[in-house]
Amino acid sequence: MDLREIRAFAEGDDARRIDPSATARTGAPHIRSFHEDRDDTLLLIADFRPPMLWGTGATLRSVRAARLAARRGWQAVARGASLAVISVTAHGIAVVPPGSGTPQMIRVSHMLASRHDQALHSGREASSLEEALIHAARLSPPGGEVILATGPEGLATGDEPALARLARRRRVRLLLPLDPLETSPPAWPLPIRAGALCRLARLAPFDRAALAQQLRALNVSLEVVDDDAC
Repeated sequence: MDLREIRAFAEGDDARRIDPSATARTGAPHIRSFHEDRDDTLLLIADFRPPMLWGTGATLRSVRAARLAARRGWQAVARGASLAVISVTAHGIAVVPPGSGTPQMIRVSHMLASRHDQALHSGREASSLEEALIHAARLSPPGGEVILATGPEGLATGDEPALARLARRRRVRLLLPLDPLETSPPAWPLPIRAGALCRLARLAPFDRAALAQQLRALNVSLEVVDDDAC
């Protein structure tokens, strides 16, 4: 086999391919990657933070994100890919390390369901995605695919550097399950109340073009899902 590259060790790599010279030289584990290797790895990041826990249609946005992530996971294991998952709640992150096959997808499904249940009973404020994105860069090897399922407000300005670093040598896609209120808001003004204050506001459809342009600068693609049936 022809040597393709020597790269930093990522969680889930085969330890038998560690390169002793590069490891000794850098002080960090490095592995040999060959042209015959299949970089068919998928890392799913599911956002269950408070801004995702609402919906005006048949399901919460967080539920749709979990279903979409599970669907992509089943597609990955069906083609023999390696699959890992990170879930994000107000309490922090949880990880299912890389694995393959139906047993791995069962572990992923159980984790998504239990973490979502925990998120529904959390009263904390939303945390940043930065921790999940930094961990994703360690978990997903170069050449791998990363899918982040979150809402329009999921990315804060402080998350962009970590997202850009993640996307440097990986295919990163933001999966956006929009609520019907975000795609087809009522034409009439709606009352908005905050304590004793009340205002009338007319909602506008979500501007996906602006988000797509922002992500393009970070080398991240955007996939909008506005079908409430998922």
